[in-house]
Amino acid sequence: MSREVLTMSEQERNTLFELMGGAETVRRIVEAFYPKVLKNPLLAPLFPSDIEPVMDKQYMFLSQFFGGPTLYSDVHGHPMMRGRHMAFPITVERADAWLSCMAEAMEEVGLPQELREFLLQRLKGSAYHFVNTPEGE
Repeated sequence: MSREVLTMSEQERNTLFELMGGAETVRRIVEAFYPKVLKNPLLAPLFPSDIEPVMDKQYMFLSQFFGGPTLYSDVHGHPMMRGRHMAFPITVERADAWLSCMAEAMEEVGLPQELREFLLQRLKGSAYHFVNTPEGE
């Protein structure tokens, strides 16, 4: 077997979770992300003053979303993220702000640009799927 074929199969076995650095990196992203969210005038009003439980849920969700352990489902059941976000007025502008904060957090923790772009592309689908309020409301 050529080295090229071996490398391809090794890459196929890797999950995004592993490629991005596993639990430690996901935790660092979440810790870099939420201070940005709390400073953002569009996003801050949507979050409680005690952000720690939200951070823990986000860590569990992102770990699972990127192919790591099923931490979120193990504790909270099926993610059903759109339903869980229906109580909050989410606009396209807020989804954009959320993605911007996430991009900044990923850059801050040192993820390579190509990996950041790929991860953000995956997150865009979810972010825009949560939109439930027209602009201006």
